[in-house]
Amino acid sequence: MSLPNKRTASNNNSNNYSPSAMKKAKSQAVACSVDTANKNGLHHDNDAVFDPSSISLDDDLKPDEPRQQAAANLSRKKAQPPQPAKKLVIKLLKAKPTLPTNFEEDTWAKLKLAIKAIFLKQPTSCDLEKLYQAVNDLCLHKMGGNLYQRIEKECEEHISAAIRSLVGQSPDLVVFLSLVERCWQDLCDQMLMIRGIALYLDRTYVKQTPNVRSLWDMGLQLFRKYLSSYSEVEHKTVTGLLRMIERERLGEAVDRTLLNHLLKMFTALGIYSESFEKPFLECTSEFYAAEGMKYMQQSDVPDYLKHVEIRLHEEHERCLLYLDVSTRKPLIATAERQLLERHISAILDKGFTMLMDGHRTEDLQRMYSLFSRVNALESLRQALAMYIRRTGHGIVMDEEKDKDMVSSLLEFKASLDTIWEQSFSKNEAFCNTIKDAFEYLINLRQNRPAELIAKFLDEKLRAGNKGTSEEELEGTLDKVLVLFRFIQGKDVFEAFYKKDLAKRLLLGKSASIDAEKSMISKLKTECGSQFTNKLEGMFKDIELSKEINESFKQSSQARTKLPSGIEMSVHVLTTGYWPTYPPMDVRLPHELNVYQDIFKEFYLSKYSGRRLMWQNSLGHCVLKAEFPKGKKELAVSLFQTVVLMLFNDAQKLSFQDIKDATGIEDKELRRTLQSLACGKVRVLQKLPKGRDVEDDDSFVFNEGFTAPLYRIKVWASVMQQYCDTLSTLDCLICHLDVT
Repeated sequence: MSLPNKRTASNNNSNNYSPSAMKKAKSQAVACSVDTANKNGLHHDNDAVFDPSSISLDDDLKPDEPRQQAAANLSRKKAQPPQPAKKLVIKLLKAKPTLPTNFEEDTWAKLKLAIKAIFLKQPTSCDLEKLYQAVNDLCLHKMGGNLYQRIEKECEEHISAAIRSLVGQSPDLVVFLSLVERCWQDLCDQMLMIRGIALYLDRTYVKQTPNVRSLWDMGLQLFRKYLSSYSEVEHKTVTGLLRMIERERLGEAVDRTLLNHLLKMFTALGIYSESFEKPFLECTSEFYAAEGMKYMQQSDVPDYLKHVEIRLHEEHERCLLYLDVSTRKPLIATAERQLLERHISAILDKGFTMLMDGHRTEDLQRMYSLFSRVNALESLRQALAMYIRRTGHGIVMDEEKDKDMVSSLLEFKASLDTIWEQSFSKNEAFCNTIKDAFEYLINLRQNRPAELIAKFLDEKLRAGNKGTSEEELEGTLDKVLVLFRFIQGKDVFEAFYKKDLAKRLLLGKSASIDAEKSMISKLKTECGSQFTNKLEGMFKDIELSKEINESFKQSSQARTKLPSGIEMSVHVLTTGYWPTYPPMDVRLPHELNVYQDIFKEFYLSKYSGRRLMWQNSLGHCVLKAEFPKGKKELAVSLFQTVVLMLFNDAQKLSFQDIKDATGIEDKELRRTLQSLACGKVRVLQKLPKGRDVEDDDSFVFNEGFTAPLYRIKVWASVMQQYCDTLSTLDCLICHLDVT
């Protein structure tokens, strides 16, 4: 072969094949399609055999040929446009292999032996990779359907035999359940191995064919089929599971892992709900129905509630450990129905009052929590309302304990509030129940609770209420205010409160003016400014009276006209603000008459157009008395003062003498003389002796009087009878009418 011929061949557009190249191309079965396109867009499709070996690697050009060839190429480029790049498409022409004779039967024989070995728990004679490849080969040659049926048949034979072998096994249910579990575990392991070998079958034939189960599901369906066929096995399995759970409820230790595995078997087989759950819930209902009746008769309510709480927790834990998650809701509902719903009334009748009386907040909280689970809070709320009314009725209606009514109600309300917060989760409906019940209680006796609440406040706001800090006093006022809100007749409360406030202000007996004003502010917030307008006016009168007394003491009238040895303080009160007191006439000693006249002259000269009315019944004096056994100061009412001053000029006076000299109304005079001669402090002696003052009685100065204290409150005993009107005062009182 000469080089020029080769170059000539390379410059032509024809195809050249050497025999060796053709042979090589044929043996490699490689086809090449060459697509060319010219400038005008015409396409020529030429099929040629392409073989890289057809190109000689040792054909070199002569030295002068490169230049000539380059020139020829250049002239060719000028003569015709550039050609587009060629596309090479390589197609593999693989011939379909011919199957060996009896390929399917021989391949299945190998697979069958392997499947039997798996079921018999024997080592397989063939490599698993080869078995996997055998399944692939059968599927590739469209033999997947026959293979699936043959595998299903083999599995069915084994599974039916395995379940049949359980018939008539050990009467010991735990042993029997262990055999069932072993059978199930073996099936799972075996089906996983078979599925691993036939995985290609699952991924091709099963997916491509409708209504054909995967190998795993096929194994489950066969197990389910023969388990139901041999009903003895299924029934015995369910019975064994129920017995084990019942024994666990009775406190015995059981194999929870075994329970877990078998119940998962039921779930995997799709028979859990019908075959197990239904009878399980029926057994649960029967078990707790009997237990609930037994425990309600034998246990007290706190113990029973604890038992129910423990049981519900156990059932919840049971669901977590081995029962299917779908069972939790009906299981808990069954236990709640039998242990709680059926016994709501019995629980409340037997133990609610005891828990409330004992302030058993933890047990009440447990009751509230359990009742809320069965929508029984309304029953609990009604029981609370009945308890409050029944208990409060005993507090409010017991007249012998009126003195302690308010403090008892406050204590009762505080305990209920604590229970509401700690036991009833601050449930708004329960809060309203407490309020409604207390409103009913406070108004059982029309006006008495309102009066007693005012008296209670008076006691707390009085000076001498030692051992109470300002914070504690403020807290008490807030608590009493809660009771005040329940009062329907608030005008009754106002009347008593105003009377008591007058005593405290006029006697200077308030524990704290700040506390007094704080209480007025609270009442104003509750009832409005109209309710407290008069109460606020009382404070203004007290402050104004202090200024008037200071001015009077510095006035010319006081310095020049007042009798010596007497000090007097006067409260000037606006009539509309203060309680109304009945006027009482009395003939005052000359010194006191002079003092009143001088003060009246001063006041009217300063405030013209006003009228003063002296409240003699409310006056209070301090007398200095000389007894043979020592000097004393006697704190007495104005009426007592008038009577005692008569004995400065007489040793013995009859009842009629005293009445004529003082002009005091008969009933009031008898009460005054009784306080001076018949009480604990006997400044006078009554003749004859006796408790009551008669018309023919006489009175003498008690020269043998003695007392350990220097200052003695003689007026306290008599003025105690004035508590419904106003207590005694430290000063002379006059009411002011603005005209």
